[in-house]
Amino acid sequence: METGHGSLVRWAAPDGPWTEPDLHLFPQDGHRYEIVDGALHVTPPLDRDHESVARALVTTLRGAAPAGWWVCARLGVEIGASNLIPDVIVLRPESSGAIWTDPADVALVIEVESTESRRYDRLLKPTLYAEAGIPSFWRVEPGPALHVYRLEDGGYRPERTVQGAELVQLDAPYPVRVAPSTWV
Repeated sequence: METGHGSLVRWAAPDGPWTEPDLHLFPQDGHRYEIVDGALHVTPPLDRDHESVARALVTTLRGAAPAGWWVCARLGVEIGASNLIPDVIVLRPESSGAIWTDPADVALVIEVESTESRRYDRLLKPTLYAEAGIPSFWRVEPGPALHVYRLEDGGYRPERTVQGAELVQLDAPYPVRVAPSTWV
């Protein structure tokens, strides 16, 4: 970290790839700082609708969670040289509880799309989650619509899309009823 003129703080990039300890240098300013294969990726602060959907997902999943399961917002996953922060994550019982969790502990990751994160949430992050063997991936797009995917043959396959206010039963990571239009 370098101090510039006045109180302006400047961050110096590492000489090599970005690593997890580098993430601790950044302020808690609402941006999401993640590393993908040693490269830094920054997402701007997200809007109120995004946060509302993420909170509703956490509430819904926690309400249905069997004993021992953990549902967390913005808990990091360490995948090789990548450190990703899903909007919501479901951890299996007996998980380590580490700040950067092992993908083997993860039953489900959820990304809530925003204009700024759409391609990242649709293309890059699911590929990394699938390569790490995370069995279930949900993507919520504005509207909202919930797209449910399951891991099959090393990639995510669409299982179903859920929209509206009618409760729909999903089975993974455990039985849970969802109604996406109630999340906003």
